[in-house]
Amino acid sequence: MISSPIWNMFEPANDFPLLKEVQNVDVSIIGGGITGISTAYFLKKAGLRVAVLEAGKIGMGTTGHSTGNLYLIIAELLSSLDSKYDEEIIKKVLKSRASALGTIEKIIQEKELDCDFSHQPMYLFSKDKADKIEKEISISSKLGISNAEVANDNFPFEAKKILKYPEQAQFNPFLYVTQLAHKIVSKECQIFQDSKVEEINKLDSGSYNLKTEQGSVFSRYLVHATHTPKGIDLKFDTTLGPYREYALAAKLNNDNYPSGIFWEYSGKEKFSFRSYKRNGQRYVMAVGKSYKVGQSQNNSELLESLESYLKEKFSVKEITHFWGGQNYKPADLLPSIGRKSEGENEFIATGFSTDGLIYGSLAGKIITDLITGNKNEFEEVFNPLRVNPVKSAKSFTKETLNVAKEFFKDHILGSSTEELQKLKIGEGKVMEIEGKKLAISRGDDESYRVVSANCTHLGCIVHWNDLEKSWDCPCHGSRFQPSGEVIEGPAMDDLFNVSDNNEQIIA
Repeated sequence: MISSPIWNMFEPANDFPLLKEVQNVDVSIIGGGITGISTAYFLKKAGLRVAVLEAGKIGMGTTGHSTGNLYLIIAELLSSLDSKYDEEIIKKVLKSRASALGTIEKIIQEKELDCDFSHQPMYLFSKDKADKIEKEISISSKLGISNAEVANDNFPFEAKKILKYPEQAQFNPFLYVTQLAHKIVSKECQIFQDSKVEEINKLDSGSYNLKTEQGSVFSRYLVHATHTPKGIDLKFDTTLGPYREYALAAKLNNDNYPSGIFWEYSGKEKFSFRSYKRNGQRYVMAVGKSYKVGQSQNNSELLESLESYLKEKFSVKEITHFWGGQNYKPADLLPSIGRKSEGENEFIATGFSTDGLIYGSLAGKIITDLITGNKNEFEEVFNPLRVNPVKSAKSFTKETLNVAKEFFKDHILGSSTEELQKLKIGEGKVMEIEGKKLAISRGDDESYRVVSANCTHLGCIVHWNDLEKSWDCPCHGSRFQPSGEVIEGPAMDDLFNVSDNNEQIIA
C-alpha cells in the first residue's frame, strides 16, 4: 500500500523551477493549489503580472489530497445553512458554487485539459438516519435545487432513505491544477515550486516583499492561497477548526465500481466514496474518520476503521493507496475570501471545510475582481471582515475553548532517558528533559530525531501522528516533519532542531 494520493500516479513529476532571483510583479501568490493557480489564471487574463510561490510541488498539497468531487451543496449540508441564514443568502451561496463549477468546466474545455472530468449524480443516504436525509430533501425542494428520492430496491447499497442530486461532477484535481499551470505559465505569469516563503514583509510604500531561501518577490498585492493564512492572525486562528480525515484507494475483485458521488451517514460519522478510472485502471476510493488535528490518540486505528468500512461495502482485492487530507471549518459555515484587513492589498481565501475545489476556483475570480476594481456579486457573502456573532457564537466558543484546553494541556509522556531508549522505530514521544519539552522520534534507520515540542506558530505542544509520522499541533493545525520542517498550517518556521545534541540527550 502506497502512502500517497492516487491522483499523481498517472503524471510525471512537475518541472516548475525554483525561485533563485528577485522578481517584481503586480501580484504575488503564496500557494500553488487550485486556489493559487485559479487566481493566477484570472489575474493573467486581466493583464496583471503574477508570481506563484509554492513550498512543495504544484498541485500536490491540499488540492492533490482532496476527493476530486464537485458538487453544489456544502459538506456540512444545507440544513446547517438553513439553521443560520435566510433563503436569500443560501441561494447566493449555491449560485456562487454553481458558477464556480461552470467555470471549472469552461476552463477544461478552453484549455483542453485532460483531467477526467465527467458529470455524475450525487447520493446522500443512511441506514439509520432517515430523518437527516428527509430534512435535506425538504430544504433542497424549498430552495429549488434539482433532486429526487431513490427507491431502496434501485440502490446498490443498504439504505432507509436516499437523496439524489443529478448533474454534479468529478475530475482528477491534481491533473487539473498542474495542466492549467503549464498552460498559463509565461513571462507574465511565473510559477515556482520548492520555493517556501520564509518571510513576509510589508514595506513603507504599502507593497509586499516575500523572501524564500534563494529568491525574493516584490509586489503591490499579496494573496494567501495556502488553505489557512500564514503567520499569526487571531481572528482566523480562533475561529477556524483544523480537521483531518483519511482516504483509501483500492482495486476490486469484481467489476462493481460505483458510478457517482456517495455520502453515507452512519451514527455520528460521515463516509464518502467514489470510483476512478484512468489508462484502463479502475479504483474505488473511500474517505472518512474525521478528527481534529493533533487530537487523535491513535491515527492508525482510524485508517484501519476506514479500511473495514470499505471492505464492508465492496469485495476488495487490494488496498493500493492511503493518504490524509486537511481542512479548516469556519465558525459561521462560510469561507473567508477577500481582503485580510480593511484598506489593505493583502487577500486571503480560507475556511473552505472540505469544499475547497469549488471555493478555491470561486476565490480566484473574487480576488481578481477585487484587485482589478470590478464588482463581484458574491464578494460580500464571503467577505473576511464580515461579523456574524449570532451565526458563529456557538462554534466560536467551541473552537476557542478547545484551543485553550490544548494550549495549556501538556501531553508529556515521560522524563527518563531510560524510557526514551525504549522508543521503537516509527514512534514519537514528547518528553521533558532538563526542563525542556522535546519532541523525540525514531526513524527507520533507528536514529533519534529531536526537535522542540513547541509549535512555532503560538507555542502549543505538538503531538505525534503515529500513522503519518509527523508532529501535529492540536491548537491551529500546523504539521511538521520528524526533523522539524513545516508540512502545512499557519506556522512559517520549522520546529527548532536539537538533534545535534542527540548523544547527550539519550546517554
